Amino acid sequence: MDTTYLPYALLAMGAYTFVSPLMRIATTGPDAIPSDVAVIVSNTLLVSMAVGIVWYTGQGFTSHLGSPKLLHVLAAGVFLAVGILALYRALSLGPVSVVTPIFATFLVFSSLIGVVLLGESFSARKALGIVFAVASVYLVSGT
Repeated sequence: MDTTYLPYALLAMGAYTFVSPLMRIATTGPDAIPSDVAVIVSNTLLVSMAVGIVWYTGQGFTSHLGSPKLLHVLAAGVFLAVGILALYRALSLGPVSVVTPIFATFLVFSSLIGVVLLGESFSARKALGIVFAVASVYLVSGT
């Protein structure tokens, strides 16, 4: 089994660990930055870093704009924008310890979509993991 994706998945998990707490601090209290402004600033940095990586690795850009899969990328971009705007707003209004677990439930739904729509394998172990994920979100986000 090819597991070259694991370091990237772990890096993503580690990096995302800090997003919610930092955005909660940035968007609340004295000198709070409005959540929509925080989206623009943080995602400008994201785009700048991505452009640098594409340039450095020589992946090109315009050559991919004609791909039939571009519609999937654009649709994902719409959902990403809605998700980030809503997450940052929720973080400006509520506690990280509640907002983040609710937000993280997307992992359950993404997993189910992978199984149902993309034909990925499903097992009792994965089902149990999804049940535990839902239960943990319920337990962590409860008041």
